[in-house]
Amino acid sequence: MLSTNDVRAVIIIGGGPAGYTAALYAARANLNPLVIEGFQWGGQLMITSDVENYPGYPDGILGPEMMQEFRRQAERFGAEFVTDDVTAVDFSEQPFRLWVGDDEYLAETVIVATGATARKLGLESEIAFQGRGVTYCAVCDAAFYGGKEVIVVGGGDSAMEEAIFLTKFASKVTVVHRRDEFRASPIMLDRARANEKIEFVTNAVIDEVLGDGAMRGVRLRSTVEDSTWELPADGLFVAIGHDPTTSLFLDQLEHDEAGYLVTAPGSTATNVDGVFAVGDVVDHTYRQAVTAAGSGCMGALDAERYLAAREGHPGTALTAPRPEAAEV
Repeated sequence: MLSTNDVRAVIIIGGGPAGYTAALYAARANLNPLVIEGFQWGGQLMITSDVENYPGYPDGILGPEMMQEFRRQAERFGAEFVTDDVTAVDFSEQPFRLWVGDDEYLAETVIVATGATARKLGLESEIAFQGRGVTYCAVCDAAFYGGKEVIVVGGGDSAMEEAIFLTKFASKVTVVHRRDEFRASPIMLDRARANEKIEFVTNAVIDEVLGDGAMRGVRLRSTVEDSTWELPADGLFVAIGHDPTTSLFLDQLEHDEAGYLVTAPGSTATNVDGVFAVGDVVDHTYRQAVTAAGSGCMGALDAERYLAAREGHPGTALTAPRPEAAEV
């Protein structure tokens, strides 16, 4: 029976590749982790159809199915789960305190694995065609668009990088941007403009994703005059940024201007001793399931090392010194 009064050795906040991998490693170290996985457990892979670039799945796997397997593997070794959202935390003293509504949980270590969310255009048709033409990751899904025409919406470095990457597969890439000036660095913009497969449509926004079952194009709307027109395409890659899910922690954990948590170099340790951060809450560069899983492993090992340095806990202490907390 799960008790909210026990002081847990490890509580993991978030259920995705990072959180479930941290839970697996912590459970196998006999730390009996509790995973408060959230209502929307599984992270961004729950809205991903085919995953073909995760090692060990040569025939590919559905994103939700892979997350279920991650979760089941952690559960096999004793991880416990609360399928609800953490509503408040207090990292000011030990044991750390976490709340899920009125229920309070206590922990000696906390691993934050709440992930990040791709910014969306806010269209009903965008949601309707998610996984059927609309995607948020070129590295993940570009291979599905070999020889096809696609659209990238965005004006920053990420959008240019996505567009350039997509030219390895697609026959044509159209970058749509709401202004005629770009936030992308000059070098990235020059590279995109020099690519013969990339075309630009500026001063326009996506008004609607069009299709019947599968996407067949978009309707564009001018931002400078009252006009709309259709642009045929097989895929829409939304590259307007990501937001880390860190609002609960910003007043207690060090973070950068974008809200990503900051950890000590070569470690998952935050500025609060005993609190670790893994996955997309710290990673705004790679954002892949495999890198998130690796980060989750690191977080569990760092937490185990921290607990082993304090006496009376099971698990094998690592030989390396415990990472120092990031400077505030």
